[in-house]
Amino acid sequence: MTTPRATTTDVNRLARGSAAIVGAVFLVVGILGFIPGVTTNYDQMTFAGHESNALLLGVFAVSVLHNIVHLAFGVAGLAMARTATAARTFLIGGGVIYLVLWVYGLIVDRHAAANFVPVNDADNWLHLVLGVGMVLLGLLATRTAGRKVTA
Repeated sequence: MTTPRATTTDVNRLARGSAAIVGAVFLVVGILGFIPGVTTNYDQMTFAGHESNALLLGVFAVSVLHNIVHLAFGVAGLAMARTATAARTFLIGGGVIYLVLWVYGLIVDRHAAANFVPVNDADNWLHLVLGVGMVLLGLLATRTAGRKVTA
């Protein structure tokens, strides 16, 4: 008895669907960052910088710039989900960006001007999970796409 293998269509669907879901989540998070109540200390939100005391869901440090980055990632994810190749590029490239942001969050002084995004411990953990998850999804779709697939 042979084990069913993924078809090219299945692999493309995985890449495109993953990019679309990740993009949609980023879009929702970006919008939620601008909603008072969902974002606590909304009146203390700054455009950028560590002075922003706004917290998405009362946990994640956000600023206008941070929310715009989430919106941009959301739009990019949805747009790049149109093709499997672009979707894999979004997942791997976006994941790498979030891993770099995680490292940035680990080394930047929270009260320094260099903390322009801004980030806190909760953001750092989330960036690590997002980075690893996105890269793994992208690599899974890429690795499977590189194999000979049968119906």
